[in-house]
Amino acid sequence: MTKLPFFLALLCGAFTLPVGAETDYPLTEDSKPHAGVPAGELLKFNFDRSKIFPGTTREVAVYVPRQYDPATPACVYVGQDGGGFNATEVFDNLIARKEIPVLIGVFIRPGVMPATTTNALDRFNRSLEYDGLGPDYARFLLTELFPAVEKLATADGRTLRLSTNGNDRCIGGASSGAVCAFTAAWEHPDAFSRVFSCIGTFVGLRGGNEYATLLRKYEPKAIRVFQQDGTNDLNLYGGDWWMANLEMERALTFAGYEHDHVWGDGGHNGKHATAIFPDAMRFLWQGWPEPVKAGASKNQFLHELLIPGANWQLVSSGHQFTEGPAVNARGEVFFNDIPASKTFKIALDGSVIEFLADSKKANGQAFGPDGKLYSIATASNQIVVCDPATKASTVLASEIQGNDIVVRSDGSMYVTEPFERGQKPGNVWFISATGAKRIVDTGLKYPNGLTLSPDQSLLYVDDNRSRWVYSYQILADGSLANKQRYFHLHEPDTADDSGADGMHCDRDGRLYVATRLGVQICDQAGRVELILPTPNGRVANLTFGGKDFDTLFCTSGDKVFKRQLKVKGALPFAAPIKPAAPHL
Repeated sequence: MTKLPFFLALLCGAFTLPVGAETDYPLTEDSKPHAGVPAGELLKFNFDRSKIFPGTTREVAVYVPRQYDPATPACVYVGQDGGGFNATEVFDNLIARKEIPVLIGVFIRPGVMPATTTNALDRFNRSLEYDGLGPDYARFLLTELFPAVEKLATADGRTLRLSTNGNDRCIGGASSGAVCAFTAAWEHPDAFSRVFSCIGTFVGLRGGNEYATLLRKYEPKAIRVFQQDGTNDLNLYGGDWWMANLEMERALTFAGYEHDHVWGDGGHNGKHATAIFPDAMRFLWQGWPEPVKAGASKNQFLHELLIPGANWQLVSSGHQFTEGPAVNARGEVFFNDIPASKTFKIALDGSVIEFLADSKKANGQAFGPDGKLYSIATASNQIVVCDPATKASTVLASEIQGNDIVVRSDGSMYVTEPFERGQKPGNVWFISATGAKRIVDTGLKYPNGLTLSPDQSLLYVDDNRSRWVYSYQILADGSLANKQRYFHLHEPDTADDSGADGMHCDRDGRLYVATRLGVQICDQAGRVELILPTPNGRVANLTFGGKDFDTLFCTSGDKVFKRQLKVKGALPFAAPIKPAAPHL
């Protein structure tokens, strides 16, 4: 491989900062060339056509083993920072001994945006691409870089075909390249199932420190991880690399992942990782082609809520944008397709029928204690009441640009009224059962979803453009008091807010919030216990339904999904339920 320029090499951790004495880690025979072992071919090109990282150019080297046959798509190893670890020699030896599958190595430099003049500095994209969380780098690989690789051919005319099966792909790197590798697998475990991490930068540069927490809150993903680090690794403004890697290892263990590690006394360099790279590859590819399996987490809340084998199921699809799931006393769920101005009903047998041919572009909706459906008609800025038996509608209140609604057991209700960014702060309205209305709170950036605590003493309102769900105490006349930023949500790296939307409580007092990351489930004390992404990665609103009210229904873009849980949903229109106190 071409040596890195000094400045880039320093960024990549190829030079060691002054630290304590460290062991000399010699190479094993696995990392050296040997006579009689077929040597792979190395193809090189520059890639400068990215739309995901516009304006960047980067060097790419592609290793093709002699044993590669174009008739069979090859397994893939992706290496950041142009590779390293004597990878080509290791691959030659291990492939020849059939200790790893035949694989194509794709070694990629980080992007650089060249300056327009000699008097200006290039823009270096390494930290943006590698340290940043989110799906961008994985999308870059899958939709831009891999197709470019498959246009290459070897000297003897073999065209390149990469497997599209995540179980056939491994991704690795050092320092920021390691957290980049983990992020690619975390965001797309269907595309990358095996991760090699050397001196991983799981610290507070661009959010890598959050993984040790997120690992514990998600259901385990089918990812196998090998870590390397040393006690003389960096301890800088962004964090302590050694301690961060230990924390990641403990999180991987807690969350039930297939993983292994080798610790040493090395510094922030690739010496130790290069020495153990062959063993890491053996571990990561062990048992192939058997798929990497997701393990069992020790998160007690996963076990308290989730039913083994009861995964997400598709309920309905082909819509434009679904919203406003509401459940009646029988457990039937109604939802809206806002652009189509239609309301649909999900029967107890799972069938979906059109309920209203013209919903007046209804958004949020909820059933009341009278069995009627209360909807926010966005086409007319009205609160509309529909009798399900006759489908006849009446107007309860007007001149409210409402978003979501919750109806109490006494027939009164609360409605959120957000305004477009920059216009004015949003409002929370109280509407009596007879239609008398008044604003009971104002000032949130974008009040969106809302619901009641099971005992109906608290109103929860989320701010779509922050990370907060606010808690209010409800007074006897419906007024709100003791407003508090209470529930602390996780935000994705791809946005400036949580995108919090619809909400609902279960009967034990947990709060379920539709967010950009999926359904975030909070305890009564305001802490996120679990995060459940929906299958398509989108969720706007949710409710509990089904005959036992133990199935979570989520409106997710053009689809509706459901998942049965071990808990039952609270019904705001029914009699209040006092849950047990939370563990503090």
